[in-house]
Amino acid sequence: MTEMVGIVLVSHSGPLAEGAAELVGQIAGGSRVVPAGGTDDGGLGTSPDRIAAAVAAADTGAGVLLIPDLGSAVLSARTVLEDLGGGALRLADAPFVEGAVAAAVAASTGLDLAAVAQAAEEARDARKL
Repeated sequence: MTEMVGIVLVSHSGPLAEGAAELVGQIAGGSRVVPAGGTDDGGLGTSPDRIAAAVAAADTGAGVLLIPDLGSAVLSARTVLEDLGGGALRLADAPFVEGAVAAAVAASTGLDLAAVAQAAEEARDARKL
């Protein structure tokens, strides 16, 4: 497997994270995007255990970018970053869908973690109208 920055989508909703990951995968084929949504019992919320498992699944050796949707997803992602000791992990301050798409496109071209995070965060400024 080629080393590529992995992306973890952290959402309060399992179906939202899964749907966003599916969309991103269709747009940026070849990128490694793993959903981490909902709680361990399938409810609404976030789970550090699910996020940590998604990080492990997304990691091909080039680092992992976490993109949270809102609120406690950020706190849960920060908890995982602390628990895993930082390393080649980064949390993006980016819009959930647009940031995920931009990050996955950047990752699929072989850019490093810093550049993939920058692409995700710059998506915040993309105008729609």
